[in-house]
Amino acid sequence: MAIFKKPILRPRIGKTREMPEGLWTKCPSCGEVIHNLALSENLHVCPKCSHHFTLGSRERIASLVDPDTFEEIDAPLDSVDVLGFKAVSTYTDRLASYKKKTGLIDAIVTGTGKISGHSLGIGVMDFHFLAATLGSVVGEKVTRVIELATERRMPVVLVCASGGARMYEGVLSLMQLAKTSGALARHAQAKLPYIAVLTNPTTAGVMASYASLGDIIIAEPKSMIGFAGPRVIRETTHQTLPSDFQTAEFLEKHGLIDLIVHRAKMRSTLGDLLGYFSTK
Repeated sequence: MAIFKKPILRPRIGKTREMPEGLWTKCPSCGEVIHNLALSENLHVCPKCSHHFTLGSRERIASLVDPDTFEEIDAPLDSVDVLGFKAVSTYTDRLASYKKKTGLIDAIVTGTGKISGHSLGIGVMDFHFLAATLGSVVGEKVTRVIELATERRMPVVLVCASGGARMYEGVLSLMQLAKTSGALARHAQAKLPYIAVLTNPTTAGVMASYASLGDIIIAEPKSMIGFAGPRVIRETTHQTLPSDFQTAEFLEKHGLIDLIVHRAKMRSTLGDLLGYFSTK
């Protein structure tokens, strides 16, 4: 016969402590749980495995451009539903939803600024807005910042991320490939440098145009970069693809990418390159 009775444990109703939402993020690569403040201070890079999380355009600009030098251009440009596209929801509804969610008007922020004291035109795509799809406004803003940089004889840096062409705009979206490429051709004729920075993911129409036209092409580690998806390529070619296919490392090995740069070193790397290209 037991001398002591086993205590009965009862839950304390109303006293359960819950983990507050929005304070922690789990790394999809290593499983580390990271406080969001620490993640933000580390430029949204996992401190354990260096997985690069998606970074918003405003945060990206702050991490690259010298303080108080960025001046945004063409901020009011806004997409319109020219084709009257209707599916589960209208294009207009989708745009309104993403504007509210991100605080952006479209999927890119463009302007002028300085990196390590070197003046430049810069455009930064934001994957949070409709997967940074390439529509008329994105193409127009990219073209305008390139043309402004050509006029002022400045280099251009475009930070790319995209899920491809914006299907809501049909062929109007595809026209942006030629328009942006033409602007870069004129920029090159003026003997001015263009640096493309590819982040995860950079695919389809963007990769088929200005993302692959840089005099120097830089990528963040392990970024997915390519035109069609691996499943489509596998079914088309009937070949087994390498395990690292369409990663930044694979493309660097095969000569498409010049440098793979950790996000923490991106500003200094761009500064060094701009200094090398500078004629002043």
